[in-house]
Amino acid sequence: MDVIDTATHRALRPGPRNAITDVAGLTVGQAADADIGTGVTVVVPAAGCVGASDVRGGAPGTFLTDILDSANVGLPVDAVVLTGGSVFGMGAAQAVIHTLAARGRGADFVGRTVPCVPAAVIFDLHAHRRDDWLEASPYPALGRAALAAAEVDVAQGSVGAGTGASACSYAGGVGTASAVTPDGLVVGALVVVNSFGEVVIPGSRHFWAWPFEFGDEFGGLGGPAGQAPLSPELSVPPALRQPGMSTTLAVVATNASLDRPAAKRMAIMAQDGIARAVRPVHTLYDGDVVFTLATGERAAVADPLEQARIGHLAADCVARAIARAVYHAGPRAQPPSWRETWG
Repeated sequence: MDVIDTATHRALRPGPRNAITDVAGLTVGQAADADIGTGVTVVVPAAGCVGASDVRGGAPGTFLTDILDSANVGLPVDAVVLTGGSVFGMGAAQAVIHTLAARGRGADFVGRTVPCVPAAVIFDLHAHRRDDWLEASPYPALGRAALAAAEVDVAQGSVGAGTGASACSYAGGVGTASAVTPDGLVVGALVVVNSFGEVVIPGSRHFWAWPFEFGDEFGGLGGPAGQAPLSPELSVPPALRQPGMSTTLAVVATNASLDRPAAKRMAIMAQDGIARAVRPVHTLYDGDVVFTLATGERAAVADPLEQARIGHLAADCVARAIARAVYHAGPRAQPPSWRETWG
């Protein structure tokens, strides 16, 4: 179903996959360890591209985000790693770096190939089924497996880095969405939802992101019959009541050619998509991070209005992807999945 973008009066539609890989040149790889209950998701552009990041959560776990700052030297981004395991998961990023370097992918420094692979983690340790892996971390192998599995089709729900994720009262996971304009602009998002805040409106089966849905991509349920509850009281599962144990991670991408300040602005605006789909957000409990990738297929964007349009679409894609992650999450003991609860 087409939706009208009232800002530009042009019809929008999802891409053919309704995934971040509708941005040509991007692939996504995912791997999980079902015995432990954790995993890794990797977004890989065909060639190094302009990247940026924006960190809003009060408890982030990140790697190489500072190098993406437009005030710093800047390197083309070769992959983005999203991983479970909290700080232990950073081994996945190191494994991806080593593998890409062996392939000759990265910047040249005095004859050495150095890939740029920013990364961010979610805290899923409370969901791990066993802890005997601490001396032999599974994350390097998961990182290599996710990179090897990179393709254009993107699985959603309890997969990859979302395997052990929770979205407050429901199982979290991986979600993705895209938007294509008639003039050929493509924007896509991939998220890992492990949020402190609710993705589903309390007391209902409806998603906070319902106004942004295309067709029935997360059930076609629309909004609640009455006013959504706006109580200041928070109902948070005990497992998520310690600061630093939650987060929402996102990668947003476009086929536009952006310079680094414009890519940063896209990341900032895309954070609003988390706010449209999760309540509350950016707390001390969360490590919310958004990464941007601009592949440069289209002409360079200098017009501030066009930059605003790209950021606007990115925020909507993030909101939709968050709802899709929870909608597709598989059965879990605690917390239950949305499908188990609402059918």
